[in-house]
Amino acid sequence: MSDVHPDRPTGTPAAEPTGQVAAPPGGRLLAVAKRGAELALWGRVAGQRRLEGRRGIGGGRPAPTSVAPTAVLGDKATWERATAEARSLRLPLHRDLPKNWDALGAVGAILSLVDDGSRRARVMDAGSARYSPVLPWLRLYGFGEQPESLLGINLEFGDVVTRDGVVFRYGDVTATGLEGGALDAITCMSVIEHGVPVEGFLAESARVLRPGGVLVLSTDYDQSPPDTTGKHIYGSQVHIFSPEEIRELVATARRHGLELVGELSDELLAHDERPVHWTRVDLDYTFVLLTFRKI
Repeated sequence: MSDVHPDRPTGTPAAEPTGQVAAPPGGRLLAVAKRGAELALWGRVAGQRRLEGRRGIGGGRPAPTSVAPTAVLGDKATWERATAEARSLRLPLHRDLPKNWDALGAVGAILSLVDDGSRRARVMDAGSARYSPVLPWLRLYGFGEQPESLLGINLEFGDVVTRDGVVFRYGDVTATGLEGGALDAITCMSVIEHGVPVEGFLAESARVLRPGGVLVLSTDYDQSPPDTTGKHIYGSQVHIFSPEEIRELVATARRHGLELVGELSDELLAHDERPVHWTRVDLDYTFVLLTFRKI
């Protein structure tokens, strides 16, 4: 697994930005690489949308089906299938290939649980990175035609940046500043394990989702988490969620009016392999994907 993880916020700032933003995780060289990946990605998205529009095929892309709304990445073959499906759907792949699994599940959940066919859903990617796949993929599916209907927020962002109609701005996932019920869906991919106050995030998500809206999150997970003592990155100790912590997260979400889509069984939380390797901290683990509906 590469070190091009998306979305690693560290802590919670004051409600209003001070003019300073968090230093880029990984240093300046990695920030330059990310910038290049971002520009290449959005250039491809804009060009691909124009080409598909001229050919009349933009609206004919089927919804993803290989990843359930709530699931654990059980083995390497599973993320390989998801990556192959994303490629077949003409979606630009995340270079960190296992991340295509949870991104595909998030987009599939929005298409199946939120979208009515109009592609008018308002979606926020919480803790976003401008090179992460969820918002570009939704753009290719035709979302984002209405102003600020696709939004990415992150503590790292300074000035507002727009990429092919998608708005990226400074924002705290526990205090977004959005009006209550403003969103149809929220995605949050590989973020909460990096120092985010989980209950604060869930409470804010429930507040800004409309009734029936959907929250899709993924996080680092293992049925028997490896020891992360002494392993720090992006301003906090590496954290890999255990089954007990995932059950507690689901219970906390329920208290805030977010019901899990699917069943959190012992069987679901088990996995045969640890198909994710994070080179920078030399850890093997997997991902869990959780989808909630606002009551």
